[in-house]
Amino acid sequence: MKKRFFVIIMMAIAALVVSACGSSETSETNGSGKKELRVVTDAAYAPFEYMDGDKIVGFDVDFLKAAAKEAGYELKFENVGWDPIFVEIGSKRADLAVSSISINDERKQTYDFSLPYFLSTNKILVREDSTIKNAADLKGKVVAVQNATTGQEAMDKLLGKNNENIKKFDNNNLAIMEMLSGGADAVVADNGVVEVYAKNNPDEKLKVIEDNGSFEAEYYGILFPKGTDLKADFDKAIKKIVENGTYEKIYQEWFGQKPNIEMLKAEQDKASK
Repeated sequence: MKKRFFVIIMMAIAALVVSACGSSETSETNGSGKKELRVVTDAAYAPFEYMDGDKIVGFDVDFLKAAAKEAGYELKFENVGWDPIFVEIGSKRADLAVSSISINDERKQTYDFSLPYFLSTNKILVREDSTIKNAADLKGKVVAVQNATTGQEAMDKLLGKNNENIKKFDNNNLAIMEMLSGGADAVVADNGVVEVYAKNNPDEKLKVIEDNGSFEAEYYGILFPKGTDLKADFDKAIKKIVENGTYEKIYQEWFGQKPNIEMLKAEQDKASK
């Protein structure tokens, strides 16, 4: 998810930190004797996290459940929205967050991240008959993006910030609907989002374009309050489920293909140093 800019109101965090002073821990021991952790997310980013009726489901959810089981924890998920994720974690009102959150140096100054668990790049979604073949072909075209994402950031760099040809929406579904209705020539978004949409909607006759030379690879991580002991437990668990095949099974269930395990492991080794 979510490859989105770091948008957060520090005054809000400070206020919540003050209000949380003297309060009990967010986690508690349940009837099974396992510690239950409060997980916050923004469940509006299929297939990573989204609402199915009153349940939060998605790849990130299944991945985190598997890691938590390996680490000996149980989870209680709560859909709070994107910006509140950082407030909840910054104030330690939640134990961890999973929401397609890209690991970057700016965020690492305020929060802790787990080892990387998902390789993500922006890709281009167009109709099958489109003449667009790469990112350079988007110049002079109307491009729909989700606001405050690295899809938007990439288009700002390519087309120019505040370019009227960049249409910004609250979520990727709205961006895709804009293209399908003829209001945009293309959508730029995370590979997982556009690939799954194209696969699940064959009647729309869409294709996904990869341009690694124009879009940088990013990695998602679990977000923790700074200094938490949970990071070590989940890092160990993530390595275990990658090694024993659990991660690959979950990945294939959601994306219909195998992950690049060796590339993921290499990034995890890099992050461990």
